[in-house]
Amino acid sequence: MELSYETIRSAKRKKLTITVERDRSIVVHAPATATDAAIRAVIESKRAWLFAKVRHDQKYQPLPHAPGKEVVNGESALYLGREYRIELAKTESREVEFDRRFVVPANRAGLRRQVLKAWYLKRAELIILPRVDRLGATLGVSFRGAKIVDNRYRWGSCTVKDQVHFNWRLIKAPMFVIDYVIVHELAHLLEANHTPRFWNIVRASAPTTEKAQAWLKEHGQLLEEEI
Repeated sequence: MELSYETIRSAKRKKLTITVERDRSIVVHAPATATDAAIRAVIESKRAWLFAKVRHDQKYQPLPHAPGKEVVNGESALYLGREYRIELAKTESREVEFDRRFVVPANRAGLRRQVLKAWYLKRAELIILPRVDRLGATLGVSFRGAKIVDNRYRWGSCTVKDQVHFNWRLIKAPMFVIDYVIVHELAHLLEANHTPRFWNIVRASAPTTEKAQAWLKEHGQLLEEEI
């Protein structure tokens, strides 16, 4: 059976790496000098591993329901691993307020999904980015910058320019899951591939790695909902 994959070349990349996204797509990040024949040879050498990854139904299965939910009174939304009620209320504010519940301004009812997403983005920047700095110092790694991004299929990524990006949807997950994803991406600055050394680094700085992976496997689809 033929394996289809996307190749992204970069003059700054020295090593070839292969990732399998959560939508089952295979992406090859390769140096600019890597030939098509050399890339195909690597793909063939990893054939069994790649088939195991793309067939991993629990990790890569699509959402069994339409994404998102109605943002109405009585509905709930995730924040740091817990569900909180959503209330539409008359308020002077034009932004979501949070106090053990989400209070969405009634005067922005037509944009309630957007204002709730904006609130999530701000909280992600306030909570996740400082932890990136803190955990980076613990790991002894340096990076050019950390950024919150809107990426449907990856929780985090490490760019060839030594920048780390994190999906805003992570703010819905428990803190131990957020820390695991941060450590996972920072560890790539020390070890590009998922080698035994890489996992030793991750587990040393994120002792709840297995627990976090299990949580994402069970609840990751909830994070992928629009809100």
